[in-house]
Amino acid sequence: MSNISNTRKKILILEGYCKQCLPFIRGFRDLGCEVSVLCGSKLDCCFVSRLPHHRILGTCDVHKPEESEKYILEIIKTGKYDLVFAPFDFSARILANHKEELSKYAVIYSNDKEVFQAASNKSTVMKVCTENNLPCPKTYFDIDSIETLKRMGIAFPIIIKPHSSYGARGVHSFESLQELESYVKATNIDLSDYVVQEHIPLGSQVMASIHFIDKKGNVKSGCLYKNDHLYPEDGGTSTLNSLLDRPDIEKTCEELIKKMNLKGVVGVDLMIDKRDDIGKVIEINARPPHSVTIAFIGGINLAQQILEDAFGDEVTSMKIKKRDFALRIMQTDILWFLSSPDRFKKTPKKLGLNHVKEQMFYWDDPLPWFAFLISGIKDYRKKMHEKRQ
Repeated sequence: MSNISNTRKKILILEGYCKQCLPFIRGFRDLGCEVSVLCGSKLDCCFVSRLPHHRILGTCDVHKPEESEKYILEIIKTGKYDLVFAPFDFSARILANHKEELSKYAVIYSNDKEVFQAASNKSTVMKVCTENNLPCPKTYFDIDSIETLKRMGIAFPIIIKPHSSYGARGVHSFESLQELESYVKATNIDLSDYVVQEHIPLGSQVMASIHFIDKKGNVKSGCLYKNDHLYPEDGGTSTLNSLLDRPDIEKTCEELIKKMNLKGVVGVDLMIDKRDDIGKVIEINARPPHSVTIAFIGGINLAQQILEDAFGDEVTSMKIKKRDFALRIMQTDILWFLSSPDRFKKTPKKLGLNHVKEQMFYWDDPLPWFAFLISGIKDYRKKMHEKRQ
């Protein structure tokens, strides 16, 4: 790294409750930066971490959007920070929406508003895939009513999902037109607010990519990982992941990212359709995915690439150096084990400690693991309700 990005930069990381903050905090700190993190609770995994130089206990809550946005803007406008980084959708959207006005106070490391909005709209992403022959589930556009579906003669099963959401929230599958019609009448939803797609069959491999693209649009690093365990299994969050070598799928991700004009750390969610073994794009995220730690462990220092890109250096190209490991979140992987009928069949070699890395636990920084456990138990019912929605 040159003297520009290697000088002691003051970094502000938002949403300290997100586990994907931790590898960036460690990465920036190891590069000599002074790291502050904004937390909304003393139980946030980053608040209890020993790694941040400064912990700000303030308003940062997805359930309090207006109050949190006001608080975040006020902090940035103090001018105390050289770079502000958002690890998740909520704060990434705030930075994108206010990037122009905030750039006079710090480097706002986010995509531009229009680019972020396009990436956040699942219908737009599917149109880009369809128009550029990038594999994705068959998608039906401009569906505004049950009557339109009937006229089109769409084959079932299908899924519907909101144009803009995160995780699997709002996603529902239907085996027949009658089932969908009953649901629409019962919930009074407007189908024009949803993406309508074919349902990729159960048993298809869920996976994702992590890529870094510099300001010039060059892909500087990338890797793929598959979700070996999910909790809940019918559309939950990954609890154990391992790296995957599929150059064809990696090429799909790179082409889509370039078509969407995205920069920085980007994640693409896909499924490998068991009918044809093709990796099909589900959505794209203009921020780091939940399991971004897997890239750091594999040898890609995304914190270094961000600093180089933000402060005018040539971004170092990096590749995965280590593949023989799995990344686990033990707290939720135990729930997967207790609930899965395939607990003794699915990736049994990774149920032990050999070659398994904990995403939340390090001997030099153990408290985030326990904070994540306690907050998970405390908010379990609420989080399961959100996932069911």
